[in-house]
Amino acid sequence: MSSTVNGYQIEPGADLTGADLSGADLSGADLSGALLNNADLTYANLSGANLSGADLSGVDLTLANLNGAELTDANLSNANLTGAKLTAANLSGANLYNAIGVEG
Repeated sequence: MSSTVNGYQIEPGADLTGADLSGADLSGADLSGALLNNADLTYANLSGANLSGADLSGVDLTLANLNGAELTDANLSNANLTGAKLTAANLSGANLYNAIGVEG
């Protein structure tokens, strides 16, 4: 199932490279395998979203809500996770190389 947010098609495998989705409500969205590299997701609500296998390299997730998100095998290299909420997020196999704001 797909939907449109800020003029962008939200669906598995979507090409959202460089998209401005700041503040968007993407809770529960299925973006598995999507290309989100260099996208702006500051303040976005991605709680419960499926981002497994997604390319989030260079993405700005400052203060984003990723509580309960599925990030298995996602590429978060060079991502900005400053202040992001990651409670119960699944980061198994995720690439966090050079990601900033990651604690613990």
